[in-house]
Amino acid sequence: MRVEIWSDIACPWCYVGKARFEKALAAFPHRDDVEVVHRSFELDPGRAKGDVQPVLTMLTRKYGMSEAQAQAGEDNLGAQAAAEGLDYRARDRDHGSTFDMHRLLHFAKTRGSQDELLQILYRANFAEERSVYTEGDERLVELAGEAGLDTEAARKVLADPDAYADEVRADEREAAELGATGVPFFVLDRKYGVSGAQPAEVFTQALTQAWGERSPLKPVGQDGAEVCGPDGCAVPQP
Repeated sequence: MRVEIWSDIACPWCYVGKARFEKALAAFPHRDDVEVVHRSFELDPGRAKGDVQPVLTMLTRKYGMSEAQAQAGEDNLGAQAAAEGLDYRARDRDHGSTFDMHRLLHFAKTRGSQDELLQILYRANFAEERSVYTEGDERLVELAGEAGLDTEAARKVLADPDAYADEVRADEREAAELGATGVPFFVLDRKYGVSGAQPAEVFTQALTQAWGERSPLKPVGQDGAEVCGPDGCAVPQP
């Protein structure tokens, strides 16, 4: 069974939702048969690479709320994250473009390290004092190295604005085609969609239902046709 997760590194509910989903998956009896694929989704796709501002400033301008309301929301998110065992800095965080991070995640996917890098990027964005937006490409190269990626290869990806850009845009188009207007967005076997950072119990229910409704293959044709297997290939008989 395949679970596809559309998310953005700048999305706090994606950070929390990933932890809740993984809690459900860890307890799922068929977890070893579940493939998890992370997909790209930018909450602020038009933002320029150098356009960085405090999170509170972004929230007050984007949603028309007061700074006190924005801070209260951040404090609530911090409490939600803590309940899942996650560190969360509710003050003095930055907000900026995540496009290069998504490109790097697609590169990491080709090296089998996508999930590791995603978790490292979440931690860096939400829990660490250093900004993932203001220190340039070298900060992302450093984080890629923490995920076990070749840092020189990661540096080359970031230096080429076209590298993995099509993959990011393809994910975003697919999200729109599936009707996703926000993240996190979970799709199970292209049959069920779960929107938002749902409680672990909801993910458990979705996994169980999707697994139970997997359609077995229906044989077509006659029994006994020639096949190749672990012991070799059937020899045609005259």
